[in-house]
Amino acid sequence: MSRDLQLDLFPTEPGTDPMTDLVPDGVDIYIVNLSGGKDGPRAAALALDAARAAGVEDRVFTIHASLGPLEWPAVTVDGVRYPGSSELAALHSRALGVPPERHIEVRRTQELEGERVPYDLLTYIAERGDWPWKGVLPCRSDWKTGLIYGAFSSMVRARKKELGRPVVCANVLGIRADESPDRKKRPALRTTTANTARVVHEWSPAHQVTTQEVKDWTDEQGLPHQWCYDSHPGAGDWQGSSRCSCSLCVLANRRDLLLAVRRRPRLAELYALVERVRGVPFNPNTSMAELIDRAARPGAPDPGVLIEDEGPEFDALENAVQAALKKPAKRARYVRPVPAGDALPGGCDGCAAGGAAGPDQGV
Repeated sequence: MSRDLQLDLFPTEPGTDPMTDLVPDGVDIYIVNLSGGKDGPRAAALALDAARAAGVEDRVFTIHASLGPLEWPAVTVDGVRYPGSSELAALHSRALGVPPERHIEVRRTQELEGERVPYDLLTYIAERGDWPWKGVLPCRSDWKTGLIYGAFSSMVRARKKELGRPVVCANVLGIRADESPDRKKRPALRTTTANTARVVHEWSPAHQVTTQEVKDWTDEQGLPHQWCYDSHPGAGDWQGSSRCSCSLCVLANRRDLLLAVRRRPRLAELYALVERVRGVPFNPNTSMAELIDRAARPGAPDPGVLIEDEGPEFDALENAVQAALKKPAKRARYVRPVPAGDALPGGCDGCAAGGAAGPDQGV
């Protein structure tokens, strides 16, 4: 097959196979995004099938961009340990047959007193005094996409020197059409970067797979799914959170937020502190203070488990946030318009996937 890969930039029609435009052995590096959620493994399995059929399985890498203590952590219930999102991403990679040395985890850091330490998204929010929202999503660009692409920069440089041409990358995402109207309109295959160093094609091989099909496939494969999806750890009933992103995501639906507040009260209180000090609501439609109040009322979803959020990692987050709040916001706040109505939007659109890379963010 030709290694000069050319892709149609028009959206793939529903029901068509995007592989008709993607030549498997024309891809030099497969970058398979795994968040620890349910959709990544399904997309990864489809991408792996294509790579194996073409004899290029050794070009497949999996990667997880960790959000540290803002992710769903591991819990132990009745002596059984249920892994957190980062650990689960690695377990998914291994279960799908990717060697451990080809699974990568990245996390944003900053230099503090001469050493590199984790730089968490909530600290960034506390420093600047505003929350991510549609169109302004540093949680997507700076904490995921940029880190993931950066992790492959040295590999791309080496391959470009070896091949003498731009390196072709497939950025494999777990985006599916029935998650939201925005995702339904998003092409299953599109080019996001094309320059003299690299060509990056964003590929969502599970785009037309339904939510129920993903759940059924996961159960049939015997793959562990994130415990937050269940009514309680180990239930296996998919009656918990509908999405697996940040535990408290600004784009989550109301039930998911109330459930998360009840499951992680200490984290919710830290969010409420940022909201109170900076004077900006967590979400244009509601405040964290209101969510905490509603979560305590009759009729709120049963958490099934209570996370204490104890330990050095969470303590470090709390200390960093409190230190940030003692200083003035670093820049003027972006004042979001408050829409009418009380309904929150659906799920996070592309949270785990990242957006299109800019010219300086390509793989």
